[in-house]
Amino acid sequence: MVLKNMITGWLLLATALGVKAQTAGLDNVKLNFSLDGNGQPVYTVDYKNNPIILPSKLGFTLEDDSLFYKGFKVLGTEENVTDETWQTVWGEEKNIRNHYRQLTVHLQQQRHPFRLLDIEFRVFADGVGFRYVFPKQGGLKYFVVTGERTQFRLTGDHKTFWVPGDYDTNEYSYTTGKFSAIDNKEMVEKSTDIAVRTAPDRYAVQTPLMMKSDNGLYINIHEAALIGFPAMMLHADKADYTLTAHLVPDAVGNKAYLHAPFFTPWRTVIVSDKATGILSSRIILNLNEPSRIANTSWIKPMKFVGVWWEMQAGKSTWSYSDYADSLSTNGLPIPNGRHGANTANVKRYIDFASKNGIDAVLVEGWNTGWEDWFGNWKENVFDFVTPYRDFDLPGIMAYAKSKGVQMIMHNETSGSATNYERRLDSAYRFMNQFGYPAVKTGYVGKIIPRGEHHDGQWMVDHYLRVAEKAAQHQVMVDMHEPVRPTGLQRTWPNWVASEAARGNEYNAFSKGNRPEHETILPFTRLIGGPMDYTPGIFKLRNFSYDTSRRVHTTLCKQLALYVTLYSPLQMAADYPEHYEAHLDAFQFIRDVPLTWDESKVLEAEPGDYLTIARKQGAKWFIGAVTDEQARKSDIKLDFLEKGKKYKATVYADGENADWYLNPESFTIKTIDVDYKSTLRLKLAPGGGAAVSLVPVN
Repeated sequence: MVLKNMITGWLLLATALGVKAQTAGLDNVKLNFSLDGNGQPVYTVDYKNNPIILPSKLGFTLEDDSLFYKGFKVLGTEENVTDETWQTVWGEEKNIRNHYRQLTVHLQQQRHPFRLLDIEFRVFADGVGFRYVFPKQGGLKYFVVTGERTQFRLTGDHKTFWVPGDYDTNEYSYTTGKFSAIDNKEMVEKSTDIAVRTAPDRYAVQTPLMMKSDNGLYINIHEAALIGFPAMMLHADKADYTLTAHLVPDAVGNKAYLHAPFFTPWRTVIVSDKATGILSSRIILNLNEPSRIANTSWIKPMKFVGVWWEMQAGKSTWSYSDYADSLSTNGLPIPNGRHGANTANVKRYIDFASKNGIDAVLVEGWNTGWEDWFGNWKENVFDFVTPYRDFDLPGIMAYAKSKGVQMIMHNETSGSATNYERRLDSAYRFMNQFGYPAVKTGYVGKIIPRGEHHDGQWMVDHYLRVAEKAAQHQVMVDMHEPVRPTGLQRTWPNWVASEAARGNEYNAFSKGNRPEHETILPFTRLIGGPMDYTPGIFKLRNFSYDTSRRVHTTLCKQLALYVTLYSPLQMAADYPEHYEAHLDAFQFIRDVPLTWDESKVLEAEPGDYLTIARKQGAKWFIGAVTDEQARKSDIKLDFLEKGKKYKATVYADGENADWYLNPESFTIKTIDVDYKSTLRLKLAPGGGAAVSLVPVN
């Protein structure tokens, strides 16, 4: 394949130590690898001749070799170029180009002549990925990793968007500040609205980690293809602006139990001189393997409503015991109780979905066990097949089918992953029996086996086992409280969504999410994959028994989130009656697609604003969001097809809209536009705008 002239060739450089350094470049990105005087692997990354990662060390400590990071010599190198295009099953675009230069360095530890380590580097036009490979070898077969010494040495005190390096939850608000100010001790100790917290390193942060340098470069550090290995946190050394890999330990403090041959997840650095470039990168997906599912025709994006928000808001409960203490004369529960997953209430959601073209209904609290499920380390709370007696499962399934609506299963594990694994086959056969195409799983609480963490090696393997089992039964999976995604949706496209961050629900039961939150998430959590954020709340105040609770956005921002926070599984999370009060605004939720042919990030600044346009077929949809600051934005429509007229339907904040004072004020207008047009969008404080663009025949 003929390469563009701008691609930098391979260079061999001689260092003062006589060790050959290898440099790989593609477009504006250059990576340099060498061994230092102690035989320790070192790499650097430059972007447009600006240093991004200063000389940073690589390697491990093993249980029987605490120095498996130095004393190496280079046995040889391999070089190749890949330039291909592959198609997604679903995603932000249909066709993805995978273009990189690869350098593989074969190392041998001189102290242990038979111990080998390879490092694979892939250099893309917008960043770098690298991973370690433990080849099959006689001197290293079964071994224990006690630490990873990978460094990312930064060039200065960057602006950083971070959450604590908690082993068990990602559900924090983001802190924005200088790298030198990272300290999560107070945040972890004082926050009370997260169930499980284990962040022993007060200077550790989670990935994806978003940063901006003083000279205007945007840098994102994460990992890709997390399989068979613990998640990587990053310890921040403020003395020299260095991040060092900090792996999540197991119950006895070890990090990983491995068997050579083995390769680690990729460590990734995405870089751009524009914020839009970070969001346009496909490095994470490209570093994952192609789909392991041969027939993907059953994997279909879905919109759904569900019995969920009313539980978060306190209107109803998951637990049946809160339904009613007494029974009617025919032995059935009194219908005006508080248990949300009762037959009559579920049918109400089915009716709304059917009437409004929504694919499915999710019901939580349908199964026995919710009376004593949280925080007790009990292994057998749920069996995943026994409904409460007020939930007529066969009748509900028949009713939904008659209305053209599907049902989504809910499996809360209460953190007992061992119990769930024992029951996986019966749970998924149950889904097949009753026709459930998708399941939302949950892992609230401390993990069983005891002492393991949500983000440790054992649980990383567990999440993959669940995805594999679901694929065997042709069921799609949406995981809540899991490790944050690393692009595995390419390999297992039935793993359609995850939570793994602070979602919309926090507006119902805590102090809420700051208006800037949704402008940060695309640069952090969503870098790894789709998020089930549960957008679409229309009743933004006075929805809870606690009148101080409110959603920290306007109504139009909730609409815009369907475009800016990507997921192929999207919930319209509010009550049917709240949508019925604003069916004109609900039309956008009806119309917006769930998978796209093309996406364009039109403008962005993490923590401030974001505007994205996405195309499916001949139609385009735009979502624009802002933080607590009002914003005016002129959006050029030059991405539209020339020679065509479009009808633009603009859902905009009202003249006096404000996320706190007047969140439900909105306007809807239609105008004719073409590729020469400019849309002027006015976003209220905490506001947004949503636009559909449909060709006019």
